[in-house]
Amino acid sequence: MSILIDGDTRLLVHGITGRQGMFHTERMLEFGTNVVGGVTPGKGGQWVFGLPVFDTAKQAVEATGANCSMISVPARFAADSIYEAADSDVPLIVCLTEGIPVQDMLEVRAYLDREGKRLIGPNCPGMITPGKPGVNGKSGTKVGIIPGSIVRPGHIGIVSRSGTLTYEVIYALSERGIGQSSCVGIGGDPINGTSFIDVLKMFQDDPETEQVVLIGEIGGNDEQLAASFISQHMSKPVAAFIAGRTAPPGRRMGHAGAIVEGASGTAEAKIAALELSGVRVANHPEEIVDLLA
Repeated sequence: MSILIDGDTRLLVHGITGRQGMFHTERMLEFGTNVVGGVTPGKGGQWVFGLPVFDTAKQAVEATGANCSMISVPARFAADSIYEAADSDVPLIVCLTEGIPVQDMLEVRAYLDREGKRLIGPNCPGMITPGKPGVNGKSGTKVGIIPGSIVRPGHIGIVSRSGTLTYEVIYALSERGIGQSSCVGIGGDPINGTSFIDVLKMFQDDPETEQVVLIGEIGGNDEQLAASFISQHMSKPVAAFIAGRTAPPGRRMGHAGAIVEGASGTAEAKIAALELSGVRVANHPEEIVDLLA
């Protein structure tokens, strides 16, 4: 089985008529994702790659039965798009957009928690599940921007705060013949929807995932919380990599959440907590392959 997305996913793309929305919609269709339509206010009635475009998410869900929304709109519109998807009763929302104000995300997260909707992101690459036939028997299902050409089906689950490092680790694993069950990018903003622990629980319960890779970075204490969960609740082996060992305190490195503002946010503190929990921590991303093999 897979986690979060599979051949039954019916995807709605918010911002489908924009340059990025169109580009990644085409890539998702090529991979096998069942994209059923898009949302762009004021452009309802248009068609993109043979898919209907709607003015509102409510209209789109009623017409297509969509059960997943991908948010690919500018930051100033992203929070409203997330609200709209949730109010249309979409249970899974994936937000790629970066630069959403923290105050907006605090309010969005509280609203989604009350409504019982799951958010992946924001500022994330999305997710991909190879090997489960998607539309027309193609490669699988992906929601987001993880390249479909680098994955191969297998039994390694990947959860990551970093988009680029996710691609690097997937590619290194695939080159060594080690496939993946599902790969989830949770995003690197200070406030996100789904945590390391949320995804680790899913991998622990997934019979097709045999080992897990956790890719973290400096800032916050999510990796320490994940380490505590791993030590108490996970029976499957976990390998990890923490980016940002040389980052100077007080300076943001890449993601908005990747900033050391206290002792718990340092790479050293995260590595120590993970190793204490029995996690094998790589010194560089390529070493993860050797730890798993």
